[in-house]
Amino acid sequence: MRKVELLAPAKNLETGIAAVNYGADAVYIGPERFGARFAAGNSIDDIEKLIKHAHLYDAKVFATVNTLLYEDELEDVRGLVVDLYNRGIDGVIIQDMALLEMDLPPVNIHLSTQTNNYDIERIKFLDKTGVSRIVLARELSLPEIAEIRKSVKAELEFFIHGALCVSLSGQCYMSASMGGRSGNRGECAQPCRKEWELIDASGDIIVKKSHLLSLKDLSHSERIEILIDSGVDSLKIEGRLKDINYVKNIVAFYRRELDSILEKREDLNRASSGRVTHDFTPDPERTFNRGYTSYFINGRKDKVGSPDTPKSRGMKIGTISEIKNKYFKISGDEKLSNGDGLSYFDASGTMKGMRVNRVDRDRVFPLSMDGLFIGALLYRNMDAAFEKKLSQSRTERKIDVKIDLSETDEGFSLAMTDEDGISVMSAVSAAKENAEQGEAVFDRMRKQLSRLGDTIFKAEDVSVNLDRPLFIPVTILNDLRRSAAEKLIEKRLENHVRRESVIDRSEFPYPGKTLDYTFNVTNSLSRKFYERHGADSIEDGFEISPPEGEHLLMTTKMCIKHERGLCPVHGGKECTWQEPVFLSDRRRKFRVEFDCARCFMKIYG
Repeated sequence: MRKVELLAPAKNLETGIAAVNYGADAVYIGPERFGARFAAGNSIDDIEKLIKHAHLYDAKVFATVNTLLYEDELEDVRGLVVDLYNRGIDGVIIQDMALLEMDLPPVNIHLSTQTNNYDIERIKFLDKTGVSRIVLARELSLPEIAEIRKSVKAELEFFIHGALCVSLSGQCYMSASMGGRSGNRGECAQPCRKEWELIDASGDIIVKKSHLLSLKDLSHSERIEILIDSGVDSLKIEGRLKDINYVKNIVAFYRRELDSILEKREDLNRASSGRVTHDFTPDPERTFNRGYTSYFINGRKDKVGSPDTPKSRGMKIGTISEIKNKYFKISGDEKLSNGDGLSYFDASGTMKGMRVNRVDRDRVFPLSMDGLFIGALLYRNMDAAFEKKLSQSRTERKIDVKIDLSETDEGFSLAMTDEDGISVMSAVSAAKENAEQGEAVFDRMRKQLSRLGDTIFKAEDVSVNLDRPLFIPVTILNDLRRSAAEKLIEKRLENHVRRESVIDRSEFPYPGKTLDYTFNVTNSLSRKFYERHGADSIEDGFEISPPEGEHLLMTTKMCIKHERGLCPVHGGKECTWQEPVFLSDRRRKFRVEFDCARCFMKIYG
């Protein structure tokens, strides 16, 4: 039976534990160095704590070691991976091919989406190395994913929710070019989220200040089952910089969606153990988002950009119907709460924000109403009541167990068997006395033995296998139950199985002998990797040797022409811009090229 994994992000230990408790089958987290989120590093000790918690549920933990590496870092990285393996990590997510040349333990290797997993020939090549998983590019369509599935053996992972990078992953050098902060080194300054002007060849402004490269957030909530049927094994949520309430809400939402599919499919199964009981109704609209897009999963259809703002606008709640000196009214059914954060666009199109100080029936008293006007669309980007509910949530994840109490020659024994068939036994020597209450004592025993409290277990069935009513002190029943639960926890940790990767260091050829800087070779081991596979001309990576002259900084499927309805290939008007056109921030210009044959937009600097 095929298992489908829900994979969640963890900024830190607390968030990682929450991700597991709210339904994740696996969690990815960054160590203090070499993870592609500089601001989300964690100690090895904290990662080990998360591993032990996850393994209780047979859930997995993957470490992100997915930055490009410099020569003097290679030995440190090798030591890090060895340490992670010894602590029980289930896999490491990498970008740099140097790790495929290192002498490592048989740790499970995942190739990050940063390894530019878009082209099928490259993916087929990478699959031959023996890695266990390939994280696919977000830009791929369903038919392309299905074609890849037929061509490779490795597991396939695909993003289903969260922020989008406008560039093909691993192929963006704009941040490094503009300020020396490399996205491939985990230090992206996000130039794609800033304001740009678009100017033509003569210097005339085509588009005034706008967030022309900023994208909406990704959501494939309505396409989970079709993604699974296309060959995706792991459904990934983006967000290692997101807070704990975001993770609780989004993980709970997709756990619910995935479980509804698994319940009706006999060919699919959960990838970890335990059932989650949520004490709130998850809703992605009520947490951070820039509006949602399905991106290119069904081809190029709707607009994917968020040009008005790179910030979270939140859920649309209505329009302003009345404005007074200190309050306003809304035409809409959504109930507001004290402390809500609201956003709107003023008459000039600039996004504004306000905090609700007080709500009195249909009157809303904010701290500020700067630029507000009647008819303005109002959004809620911070739902105070929902955030409070998430913060106070006592969602539980429990593993079903069967408990059997039996009589032995010396006393009594208790067997505890979990939903995975793992079984343990506890026994105690005790005198046997007939119970004065008769058979009513059996119900009391079952009730007492089912009290598993704050353990990870829930008693699905309790059997008392005694041929006559006996008096057993509550302390003995409690000791038997407690001892069995402790033994079962230990055995579950022992029984967790780690998949291992065996890297194939043969010399099957890479589909190309000349590799430019976009192959991100920044050390001798990554160079050795490509040389072993037949490359005879390899440029240094951008981070150690930026190319001279004009060079490609970004390749994106998002197209400014299409976003503005000027792509006749996809039903738009004929574009009359005087090309070449340039992106400008008033200090620098970047040439924009439209590769219509391949449906790409390229930015040069």
